[in-house]
Amino acid sequence: MKVKTILVSQPEPKMENSPYSKLIDKEKVKVDFRPFIHVEGVDAKDVRQQKIDLNNYTAIILTSRNAVDHFFRIAEEMRFKVPDSMKYFCQSEAVAYYLQKYVVYRKRKIYVGKRNFIELVPLFKKYKGEKFLLPSSDALKPVIPEILDGLDIEWKRAVFYKTVISDLSDLRDVYYDILVFFSPSGIESLLQNFPDFEQNDTRIAVFGNSTINAATDAGLRIDIKAPTPETPSMTMALQKYINSANKK
Repeated sequence: MKVKTILVSQPEPKMENSPYSKLIDKEKVKVDFRPFIHVEGVDAKDVRQQKIDLNNYTAIILTSRNAVDHFFRIAEEMRFKVPDSMKYFCQSEAVAYYLQKYVVYRKRKIYVGKRNFIELVPLFKKYKGEKFLLPSSDALKPVIPEILDGLDIEWKRAVFYKTVISDLSDLRDVYYDILVFFSPSGIESLLQNFPDFEQNDTRIAVFGNSTINAATDAGLRIDIKAPTPETPSMTMALQKYINSANKK
């Protein structure tokens, strides 16, 4: 069956010339964006109940833009003036760049990994005398605490925000040829919003092993997978599939 419509379970990219724009132009398909999950902040009272005192930490581990936003939100709610001496360990350059929203970049001690969390390990070892705080969501990848526990450092996790399933009831009678998922939470949202969901001719595209496992466990048929050596991005995987499907 030909592909004419795609729903991506994420916010629309802010960049003008995104890979999805190119896909739309080249393949003449309609692509809509709708977050299946969203983030809600935990209030300062809940953070205190986790026995978190921001004065006790000399370094912050930041794994996402959400972590950046909610660390500074909680600091403000707790009336904690973040000292200039605070060190920031950012999982990627994108996270480090986003940090400029809150601090003067050149005047701060910011350490950056390339992309994966494990690439921060040499930096943690170099600064093992610091007291690290990891602001995170309630849904944290298990590999992160596993890596930190394997190091000789003092660290603590604090839940500063939660991943919440979005209300998708307005989509009940809307049909798309392809649904695109990037996390197990997206699959969970689909099934909670539409417990009677029947896949039928709807194609399911998934990114990452954990999402593949969640879709398989939910009994969904997976038609498109990424990343693969041939299609390292979701848009490349979609384009390959559309090229094949729309030629028939």
